[in-house]
This record gives sequence, structure tokens and C-alpha cells, in this order.
Amino acid sequence: MKRIMKFIPSGVVCLVIFFLLFGYLASQMGTANMLNTIMRTAHDLLLNTVFYLMAICVITGAIGRIFVEFGVVSLLEKLLRPLMKPVFNLPGVASLGAVLTFLSDNPAIISLAQDKRFSAYFKKFQFISLTNFGTAFGMGLLVIVFMVGQGYFVEPLIGLFGAVCGCAVSTRLMQYFVIKAYPQYKHEDACRADEVEEIEAKEVEKPLFQRILDSLLDGGRTGVDVGMAIIPGVLIISTLVMLFTFGPSASGEFSGAAYEGVQLLPWIGGKLSFIFSFLFGFHDPHLIAFPITALGAVGAALGLIPNFAAAGWIDGNAIAVFTAIGMCWSGYLSTHTAMLDAIGYRELTSKAILAHTIGGIAAAIAAHWVFMLYSVI
Repeated sequence: MKRIMKFIPSGVVCLVIFFLLFGYLASQMGTANMLNTIMRTAHDLLLNTVFYLMAICVITGAIGRIFVEFGVVSLLEKLLRPLMKPVFNLPGVASLGAVLTFLSDNPAIISLAQDKRFSAYFKKFQFISLTNFGTAFGMGLLVIVFMVGQGYFVEPLIGLFGAVCGCAVSTRLMQYFVIKAYPQYKHEDACRADEVEEIEAKEVEKPLFQRILDSLLDGGRTGVDVGMAIIPGVLIISTLVMLFTFGPSASGEFSGAAYEGVQLLPWIGGKLSFIFSFLFGFHDPHLIAFPITALGAVGAALGLIPNFAAAGWIDGNAIAVFTAIGMCWSGYLSTHTAMLDAIGYRELTSKAILAHTIGGIAAAIAAHWVFMLYSVI
């Protein structure tokens, strides 16, 4: 009986939120129209957005694996190494993590961090901050390629600069939080010297053609996995966000068609438009849907852009800001806990999330003001 009573409060809260959410939508749209809109929006997103994103994932995955196989990643690591200490307060090898997450997704930094040969370069406070550092570049290539596919070229690069600024803020802020909570981590090594093992490369040298073919296919297969992984985020999160973003049909009535909604987010954005206009340069309240969605899944956030463009809400500044905040946040609310748990510091999750929230806002602000400077020039 006690066990049953224990779960009643959370169950009641869940039911209350569920009925309030969908009760509000049904009261505005009608139950039948609401259900039809949800199904048709999700179906259209699957066919016209998810498969497009999956195609990009496959291509970028193949390119990324080619870069790794033939030393391009190592070259980039050497070029970026001088920036690591002054900008991020990290050792030079951390740049390899930035490159790998840029070419793939957030968790790539964790698989790298679990290599003793890599973690031996870090103090504990630096090692823990890798979660924030790597996340800020997660799916970066996918985001930039997608923006270029929308017809923008300079703006995504400005967004990349903004993401770097946000990454520096998030990483250093996380390091500050860690040292404040655990002062001893400032001097403790992330990996003891006796734990470091020399691992000899045992891979058999393959013919050039075989290396190219294996890299392309393995990278493409990884892209398929990423493409499959973003399906729930795009269909669930984007559908809900669109229900609260778009309005009824052109006639002003709800018909159950895809992409209809109650326009709650634009209403909220309109009330706070002076804040978003000053910080991010948003000229339309609908645009706040992108950063809200990027909190959980950047793939889902990208799914909003074609509809925003069709509605005429997108401009160059929005693309720069979206690229910055999309890269920097890249769904960190759905990955931070698992990433910190993987390296053994789950108790610092709240600090990492706070630091990265601030970092993403800083990234968007930096992208906006750099775009304004670019527009003047």
C-alpha cells in the first residue's frame, strides 16, 4: 500500500499536465482537428524533413570518417591546439574532441575521454568540463551543411564563431563551478600515471581503395544511426512546438491539416519581443521556437526552419543566431546527464546544465552582434 501511495503524487501530476496541455489544444482546435493535425504534421515531418536530415547525416558521416582515416582530423587538431589553453583553459589534445563532435554528435567526446591516453593530459576540473566543451560543437557539420542547403553561406560561419564564443563561456563557467564545489580537483589529475597503458596499433594495413571504401560505408552507416536517432526528437518535439507556434488555416478555421496550431509561443514571444529583439535580433516572435526546441534536440529544431522560411520569418541574422545556438546547445538537456554519468560525475549535472544554458545564450548574442557588424561592412 505504501508503495502504491508513493507513486500516486507523480501520477496525478502527470495526468493533470497531460489533460491541461491537450485539453487546451482541443478546446481551441477541436479534438478531431487536433488529432488530425498531430498525425499529419508528424507524417509530413517524417517524409520531408527527417529523411532529408538523414541524407545529410549519411553524407557528413562518410566525409567525417574519411577525414579521420586519412589524417585530416589530426591535422586540424594540430592547427587548433594553440587556441585551447588561452580560450578554453584546456590542453591542446582537447581540440581533437571538438573536431570529432563537430563531425558527429555530443557523445563522441565521451568515447574519446574514456581513452586513458587522452584523459591523462587533463586535471579533473578540465576533464569534467569536456562535457560542456564537446557539446558546444555537437552535430556542427550537420547544422552548417543544412543552413548552406537553405541558401545561406556567410551566416552559418558567423554562427560557428558565435558557437565558439558560447563554448568558451560554458566551458570556463563549468570549470569555475567544479573548482568551487571541489577545490582539490584543480590539482588532481584526471588519470593516474600508473593507469596509462601503452596501446599498440594492431590494425593490418589495407589497400588504398579498401580504406576509402570502408571509410565511406562505415561513416555512412554511422550517419544512418544518427538519422534514426533524431526521428523521435523531430516527430515528437517539433510537432508539439509547431502546435504552439503556427496558427489556423488561411480561412481562420481549424481544418485538421498539418502545421496548424494555437500560436501560444508567438504570443509569449510578442510579450517578450523587446528582450529577444535586443539580444538576438529576432524580428518575429515565432522565431523563439527554434532555441526552445534546440534545448532538447537540434535535429528537431532544424526541422522548423523550412516552415519558418516558407512563412517569411527567416533572415540572415536568424540563420546566424540559429546556427550558433543550435550548435552550442545541440540538445544538451537530453545528453548532459548521460554524458556526465558515463565519466562518473553525475552529481555535477545541474552545474553543467546551468553553465551550458548561459553559454548558449552568449553564443546567440555573439552571433547577432557579429552579423550586425558584417551587415554594416
